[in-house]
Formats: sequence, structure tokens, C-alpha cells
Amino acid sequence: MIDVPKQVSFSWIARPPVVFGLIALGLVGVFAKIAGEMREGETGPFDNYFLNIFRTPADPSHPIGPAWLFEVARDVTSLGSYAILGTIFVLVIVYLLLARRRGDAVHLGAAVLAGVVLSNLLKVGFNRPRPGLDNAPAVFTSSFPSGHATMSAVVYLTLGVMLSLHEDSRGLRGFYLAAASLLTLAVGVSRVYLGVHYPTDVIAGWCLGIAWAIACALLSEWWRRGA
Repeated sequence: MIDVPKQVSFSWIARPPVVFGLIALGLVGVFAKIAGEMREGETGPFDNYFLNIFRTPADPSHPIGPAWLFEVARDVTSLGSYAILGTIFVLVIVYLLLARRRGDAVHLGAAVLAGVVLSNLLKVGFNRPRPGLDNAPAVFTSSFPSGHATMSAVVYLTLGVMLSLHEDSRGLRGFYLAAASLLTLAVGVSRVYLGVHYPTDVIAGWCLGIAWAIACALLSEWWRRGA
């Protein structure tokens, strides 16, 4: 039996599990729709239009804005890299184990590790080429779905949910989830700005990552209640 601190309230996520489950299924459906249209070549106009929004009209090889904005985007995009997310993951897992919060450690560990496997298997399966823009940062994996978008959603939203579950204040719960969402959004947008992903790569990654974070939260709650 795993003891759950008395101040923890799961009611906001546990009471309507069907609603959250339907949201996750809906996001998976959107992912499948995007993937199908991408494979049929129907996302080209959408992708090229929004990709070019971030490029200089006179020279599409350069992103819009001053040089420092490009460097800021590189810094922001690193928040979704395996190096940064992996460091956060290890530090939080160590903290949770030291704090004797084994349930949260299992929740985070399963969500992140399985998310990495799922994201990479889908990348290999779809094997979509990158946009191939000049002056874009070097990347070595396929494009669909965006691993940065997927894993930033999994890690940051899972952490946001975990913090919220241990917080009584509605304002702080909202802050945690808003901060997690903002980080996820910023990482995804930076991938398109840098020219290393098509917009549909990022949108699909968001859908996949959010759906997986929701599923893991619901499974963790079910496991806690049955433990």
C-alpha cells in the first residue's frame, strides 16, 4: 500500500476520467488525421505557408527578425532537447525517490521513458524528410512527429500535473499547468522558426505528447486508488 499525503486532492482529474480520456482519444484522432494527410502529400500548402511566415521574403534561407532572435530561438528549443529534458528527468526522479514519493517517480518514469520509445518508433515509421532549409541547425533524425514537441509536452505537462495534484490552491494549480503549457508551446514554435520542422510535425507532436501525458496521469490515478 502506498501512502498518499492527506493534502493531495485528485478530484479535479479523477472525478471526470471519461472527459480526460475522450480528450486524449480526440488528440490521437487529430494525430492520425495529420499523419494520413501528410503521407498523401496534402499538408504541403499548409506547411509551406506557415513555414514561410517565419522566413525573410527576400531570402527564405534566413528567419525573420534580428540575429539575436535566432539565438534566443536556439536557446528556447534546447528546452525540448534530450539533454535538458533528460537532466530535468533524472533530477526530479532522484528528488521523488529521496522524498519517498515512489508513486510519482513511477508515474514520471513510465511516462517519459515510454514517450521516448513511442516518439522514436513513429519517427522511424514515418521517416519524413526535414524541410532542408539553408542555415537551419543540423539535425540527424526524421521530421515527423517532432520529438521536441512530443517530449516537451510529456515532460512539462506531466510535471505540471504532478505539482497540481499536490496543491490545494486553485491559482497555483493553474499557474503550474499554464507554465507547463507555455514551455511546450514555446519549444514547438521554435522548431518551426528555426526551420527544422514543418508545422504539422509540431502539431502532431503536441497532440501525441498531450494525449500521452493525459493517459499516464489517468493510469497513475487508477493505480493509486487501487494500490
